[in-house]
Amino acid sequence: MTKLSRIGLVLIVACSQTLLAEEFQPVQPLSAQAEIEQRFSEDIIQSRKAQQWVHEVANNIVAIRYVDKLAELYHAIGFVPLWQDTFTASEFEEQLRIIALSGVSSDFSNRYRLLKSYKQSNDWRQYDLLASDTLFAYMSYVEGMPTHGRGWLFGAGVDNRLSLPSDTYIAHLFKAIESERLRYFISAMKPAGDSYSQLLHAIEQQKQAAQSAWPGFYQSGMVRLGTRLINPEGLITILESQGDLRDFEADQIRAAGVRTYNIDLANAVKSFQLRHGLKPDGVIGPQTRYWLALSPQSRVRVLALNAERTRLWSDTSSSVLIVNIPNFEMSLWLDNKHIMDSKVIVGRPSRRTPLMTSKVSSVVFNPYWNVPMSIMRKDILPKAQRDRGYLYRNDYAVIRSWTSSEQIPIHTIDWRIVNAKSFPYRLRQKPGKKNALGRFKFNIPNDNAIYLHDTPAKSLFNKDARAFSSGCVRVEQAENLAMILLNHSGVSEGRVNQLKSRTKTKTVGLQTNVKVYVIYQTAWVDEQGIVNYRNDVYDYDKFVVSSQNQELFTTIYNE
Repeated sequence: MTKLSRIGLVLIVACSQTLLAEEFQPVQPLSAQAEIEQRFSEDIIQSRKAQQWVHEVANNIVAIRYVDKLAELYHAIGFVPLWQDTFTASEFEEQLRIIALSGVSSDFSNRYRLLKSYKQSNDWRQYDLLASDTLFAYMSYVEGMPTHGRGWLFGAGVDNRLSLPSDTYIAHLFKAIESERLRYFISAMKPAGDSYSQLLHAIEQQKQAAQSAWPGFYQSGMVRLGTRLINPEGLITILESQGDLRDFEADQIRAAGVRTYNIDLANAVKSFQLRHGLKPDGVIGPQTRYWLALSPQSRVRVLALNAERTRLWSDTSSSVLIVNIPNFEMSLWLDNKHIMDSKVIVGRPSRRTPLMTSKVSSVVFNPYWNVPMSIMRKDILPKAQRDRGYLYRNDYAVIRSWTSSEQIPIHTIDWRIVNAKSFPYRLRQKPGKKNALGRFKFNIPNDNAIYLHDTPAKSLFNKDARAFSSGCVRVEQAENLAMILLNHSGVSEGRVNQLKSRTKTKTVGLQTNVKVYVIYQTAWVDEQGIVNYRNDVYDYDKFVVSSQNQELFTTIYNE
């Protein structure tokens, strides 16, 4: 057989095999591809129809933002209403109401107002669509809180155009809807713990007080025992509505026709002062007068704002140290037991203590103080230029650099020509009685070089407001804190006393995990169920919403 013949035979066999294959094998791949293309085409058509449906229902709802995702959602559920369960809708509205009351977001305030309007006018299709769109925005708010909350809730306000939540979070939503568990999904978006629910209860109390005209108390001067009161009924009403006078006590004072500032009123004012972080002396001065004049509507906003802030501090750690900046206090819990409280000194408004989450990593006995550049340039070098002996008297050493421990003799520096901004060296203060850190330093790893420490300036702890530091937190009971933390970490009391008796610097690491929260709460409910308020020392409670608009919002949202 020739070579050409053999090739022809091969081709015939190959063709025969191909024909047999075509005859006995199904043409599935081609039809499957066609089916895929057909389904893809249908999906595009359905998607466009769903988007058109959203636009038609939305009509003039300017708040609608996530059209594509709404179309996907309603197409998936067959265009049936999502918010038919009144319990689910009410739960969602309540969470939105608190955000609206807080004043942190004009967008959420507007959405809440529209939802209430649609409900009252029975515009259920528009209500349903707006509620679903708002849910996407709210999910984005909740999901973004760990990253953006320290800006949103502390003066900056929430972005009016939040991006969609993550695909994972949206998938959880779709799964909750499919399994008919939307109500539980919504409920899980509230802050965990009791603090949030306690603040909500306090809001309802202020809501009741806001139903009556607020009398105010504007008597000038210092009101002491025996002072004639211009408006005794106003003072009685305020103290009664805020819970510092019980109802029967207020009725007795009214019945007695009291016109002067007596012991019963003074005791109620002392209670009021304690709850507001003031010296409980019973004397009505400028600070007490300011808080007495604060209306229930204004208190509602502060309470709602701080309720939202609990999203940042909610934690299940059994051992935690909390510093509340406006309260100038530190509290320690170990193994779910409240162990100690201590007064603290925090950063002054020009050098604020940052909000943070960390842990106590170690305790340093007799620490050196490596002076931060900002403090060195702003505070210490100007003093050194004016007074040549300042650095000597306060045990400072001039060090070559941050990577060197070489000391530069102080007398070799011409302090007349020193420029604080270009000073090439660093300063370090030796351990001892004059050391700014005192005898104990508590390291809490963070990006701001902030730590807790002792201080030789104990007299400042006697002040009511204690924002004096350059950012770090000074602890009045630093010695007790060191003993408690080290004991909890397995270091014996004898060993701690031994280290305390020495002058050598010693760092002791902690083996147990004690979490640290540096927080900012200007209102909270304490363990006795008493509502506390504090001055907004860093002006973090101030937002762009005007007080007039906020009072209007409060009235609307309390319906």
